[in-house]
Amino acid sequence: MDVIRRGAEAEIRLGEFLGRDTVIKSRIPKRYRLKELDLALRAQRTRNEARLIQEARRCGVPTPIIYDVDLGTAEIVMERITGRRVKDVLSEDPELIGPLCREIGRLVALLHSNGIVHGDLTTSNMIYRDGMIWMIDFSLGSRSAEMEDIGVDVHLLKRAFMSAHSEILDRFGEVIDSYCNNFAGCKEALGKLEEIESRGRYT
Repeated sequence: MDVIRRGAEAEIRLGEFLGRDTVIKSRIPKRYRLKELDLALRAQRTRNEARLIQEARRCGVPTPIIYDVDLGTAEIVMERITGRRVKDVLSEDPELIGPLCREIGRLVALLHSNGIVHGDLTTSNMIYRDGMIWMIDFSLGSRSAEMEDIGVDVHLLKRAFMSAHSEILDRFGEVIDSYCNNFAGCKEALGKLEEIESRGRYT
């Protein structure tokens, strides 16, 4: 199976599982680490990502179905979500900007309300299909009730809008409005966001 994407930590291949189209995510061995430590780290991170994807789905966030997890090879076999990156939709379909911004805010609020931090909140890690946003790639995510981690998540999303969607940055307010309508801890999270941004200005 051909590798369609290779990052610093993992590679992505297309495949099949019981007749279903899949994506196979494999964590790459690191030769600079002791073999036993490398196996343990890759297994732990694979288990963590699979668990977060499943937990996010249970709390109402569309994510790929996990078909198989092999900790020995540090692989996750999951549903292939075909569609368009939200990054591209926001740039190409002006009439969808408002609905997508509000849905992004709602989904992030769902994650945070359930103690899940995505860790890499960018519109490249969101797929638009069948009128829904599917969240993918929880490899940097965690189970955390710490407001610092939640604030960092919101900060990453804002930075993603600043870099990839500067022409519609004024619409980020719709993301935040929806986020606050759906997350009781919104005020504290935005306070933490301001604190994180102020650190960046003075370092």
